[in-house]
Amino acid sequence: MQFLPGNHVSLLRSGAEYFPALEAAIANAEQEVYLQTYIFELDATGYRIGSVLMQAAQRGVAVHLLLDGFGSKSLSKQYVRELQQAGVQVMFYRPKVSPWTFKKSRLRRLHRKVVVVDSKIAFVGGINIIDDNDPHYQIPPRVDYAVCVEGAIVPTIVESVYKLWRRLVWSNLHRLKRPAKPELKTPKASKKAGIQAVYLERNNVLHRHDIELAYLDAISKATTEIIIANAYFLPGKRFRQALLAAAKRGVAVKLLLQGRKEYFLMFATHAYYQVFLDAGVEIYEHRKSFMHSKVAVIDNEWVTVGSSNIDPFSLLLSLEANVFILDKAFAHALKNEIDPQIKSAYRVTTRKWNNDSKFKHLASWVAYGVVRFFLGVIGYSKE
Repeated sequence: MQFLPGNHVSLLRSGAEYFPALEAAIANAEQEVYLQTYIFELDATGYRIGSVLMQAAQRGVAVHLLLDGFGSKSLSKQYVRELQQAGVQVMFYRPKVSPWTFKKSRLRRLHRKVVVVDSKIAFVGGINIIDDNDPHYQIPPRVDYAVCVEGAIVPTIVESVYKLWRRLVWSNLHRLKRPAKPELKTPKASKKAGIQAVYLERNNVLHRHDIELAYLDAISKATTEIIIANAYFLPGKRFRQALLAAAKRGVAVKLLLQGRKEYFLMFATHAYYQVFLDAGVEIYEHRKSFMHSKVAVIDNEWVTVGSSNIDPFSLLLSLEANVFILDKAFAHALKNEIDPQIKSAYRVTTRKWNNDSKFKHLASWVAYGVVRFFLGVIGYSKE
């Protein structure tokens, strides 16, 4: 992992900042747009982004929209045809989503959220194309983050999205217009673009553990503080040991986790609460709204923003993408976002955890067992 200087990186806080910036970039596109996302929901936000994509295609911009077959399974075929008729090239990553298919490919999803415009500007983060406000709950908007990047790492992002699109075109024999290979020229650094950054992806070929190893490297070198805000947190043995070792050597380890449970399997997160609490790790649950964050700040300088959760599905199976940053000012800005969330969150203490119902403890281990079984039978079975 090599950090490159010469980047301008802007932090985008949830959809309120992300979608206007994304719309503006696509509206100003002159040559090409690649948009890859897990969920494309046909709500007000989906219509906004879809509209600007169609407008770009109609004025001659090559628009490539790649959606996950499971995450975007509810997107109507009629709307997909509307996009295609307007000139948007649409593909679905692994469109077969039968629940009765016991193959590891069923769990290998396109979970990353990456957009590239004219090979000059890129967006990377955890924000899907979906409204921040869940219509089923009267609660504050979803908490999530993305970054807008210009500079030295953009060619790496361009190459990544181009290669995935081209591979899927060939493997699925789609009759789509073959994309012209983008020019991968490294932009010159400017005085306003001095942030050191690197773009890492997780795939099932050459980059299986890149994102996890970047986390482990930073955690092993941490000296003062580790803050992880992650929606789906079920770390493997190496990750757990790294956090416990950091806490043992005096590093303040803080975990801000999703407090609202959307799925039963999320209770598996609780399986290691006792181990972490005994080691002095601070655990906070964000309960006032849904938290979809996948970010971390270490030693007030190292930062990551992306799509990867810290669970087996993200770290072992899905296609993910994160930007890693070395910059004190950027770290300070993100930490200033997370700190108020920690202060307003529900802190899980040893006393509170021990006083919780036995049913809750049992549920956590049942959910954990189901996850392990599910991965063992399906995740690593033969195709």
